[in-house]
Amino acid sequence: MVAVPVQKVSNGMKLEFRDDVWTIVEFHHVKPGKGGSFVRIKIKSLTTGRVLEETFQGSERVEQTEVAYRKMSYLYDDGSHYVFMDSETFEQLPIEKDQVGDQARFLVENMEVVVLLWEDKIIGVELPAKVDLKVIDTMSVDRGNTATNVTKAAKLESGGEVQVPPFVNVGDVVRIDTRDGSYESRV
Repeated sequence: MVAVPVQKVSNGMKLEFRDDVWTIVEFHHVKPGKGGSFVRIKIKSLTTGRVLEETFQGSERVEQTEVAYRKMSYLYDDGSHYVFMDSETFEQLPIEKDQVGDQARFLVENMEVVVLLWEDKIIGVELPAKVDLKVIDTMSVDRGNTATNVTKAAKLESGGEVQVPPFVNVGDVVRIDTRDGSYESRV
């Protein structure tokens, strides 16, 4: 860790603050007419996703920290963990299900992901922004009933469920945005 003057912060910088690792989302340097300058920073926790706004005096220092990003492949679910393999060392790493969170509904075998490590602890898993998955189950829709903005539930090969337009059928491959779980297009 390196103590950095708060005047030198930038968006995307990683900080250690209150025993957690945070990324700077936004910052503003404020120089009022009277008194000393200060910096207002919006930070987001990389472990919990919580967002805070903090104010620091212009003379304060913040602890900059490093976060390691490792490319890994998803192998399988062993019941209590998801098991990933490091793409370079072939080391297998079990990751608790709650660290993967809701994104797990889009995991399929051999998918490349990025695992975030801070002080040799796993703090999160990032899936690709968009994934292509096969629809394994969905209900059929009557012909001509597609004029309105209607959606239907579709079960994906990964086990997840998303809302899709009525023209999507079983066997189709759809592109899903993993950040919000929304349907993008049929592939």
